[in-house]
Amino acid sequence: MPDLAMPLPQAVSRYTAMKRGFFGRCPACGESRLFGRYLKVNDTCACCGTEFHHHRADDMPPYIVMFIVGHVIGYCILMSETRFEVPLAVQVTVWPILTLALCLALLQPVKGAVVGLQFALGMHGFGRAKALAEKGLTTDGRAGENDESRDVGAR
Repeated sequence: MPDLAMPLPQAVSRYTAMKRGFFGRCPACGESRLFGRYLKVNDTCACCGTEFHHHRADDMPPYIVMFIVGHVIGYCILMSETRFEVPLAVQVTVWPILTLALCLALLQPVKGAVVGLQFALGMHGFGRAKALAEKGLTTDGRAGENDESRDVGAR
C-alpha cells in the first residue's frame, strides 16, 4: 500500500507567510493556490499537503479592509472637497463605486494574509502541524521519511 502521508514544510517567518497568503499562495511552501474560489480557502495545499480547513479568519479580513478603505476614501473625499469644485452628482457616483471596487479588490489578499499569519503563529489547527514539524513527523503523526522504522511495517 503506498504511503500517502506528506512531510510538513519547514517553518517560515510571519512576514513570509503573510506575503505568500496576500498573493494567494500557500503560506507554507508558496507554490499552490490558497483559494479555490474568491474567498473559499482550499482544504489542503496541492504541493506540500498543509491543511487549511481549520483556519479561522472569521471577521478580521473585513475589519482590516474597512479600516484601510475608509481611511483612503475618506482622505480622498476630504481632499476633493477642500481643493476642487466637484459637482455633487459626480461625487455621489464616484465614491461608492470606488469604495466597492477597493473593498472587493482587497478582501481576498487580506484574508490570505490573515490565514498566513495564523499559519506562522501556529494558531488554531496550525499549532498541531507546527508541533509535528518540529518533531520531524508527518501530518498523520508517523516518523518522517528518514526514519527506518517506517520501512519495517511495509516488509
